[in-house]
Amino acid sequence: MKKKTTAKPTAGKFSLLRQICNFIPPHLVPKLARETGEENQWREFTPWSHVVCLLYAQLTHSLGLNDVCDALRLHSGPLSALRAATAPPKNTLSHANRTRDPQMAEQLFWAVLAHLQTLQPTFSGNRRPKFAFRFKRLIHVVDATTIKLMDRSLDWAKHRRRKATAIWEVGPTASPGCSL
Repeated sequence: MKKKTTAKPTAGKFSLLRQICNFIPPHLVPKLARETGEENQWREFTPWSHVVCLLYAQLTHSLGLNDVCDALRLHSGPLSALRAATAPPKNTLSHANRTRDPQMAEQLFWAVLAHLQTLQPTFSGNRRPKFAFRFKRLIHVVDATTIKLMDRSLDWAKHRRRKATAIWEVGPTASPGCSL
């Protein structure tokens, strides 16, 4: 008697980086590079390769340029399958990060967001929240960001020159403003 075997899920054919790169339309990065003037400044390290390097660095939580460049060089085969992206040397990536216009990355973000919203209208997050708008009790929110204080304009903050923490009270009995 033959045993029935259940189908096991197979590993995906595409890596996570490739799946994310597939969401970016192929014509978009070269078009934005032409508009911002970045297309003709580089011979081998294309704007698309730069975008792929930055996506890889973000996904892997890389600590530095050496991590990114070494790992991409090790995986140059699958990397070249991503629309002919190339692994850069460390100096090339460093120079590209310093000199390339960041407006291209910003325009790429907004264009990809618009593209994804046309594919899936609920992608924008325009859903109603599942919580009530009114809170029945007092909520304390602590802002722990570092604020550079200027002695001349803020006389009340002379006791601490590097950091300040603002405590905001939100709720039905909260007074407007913050207390430090």
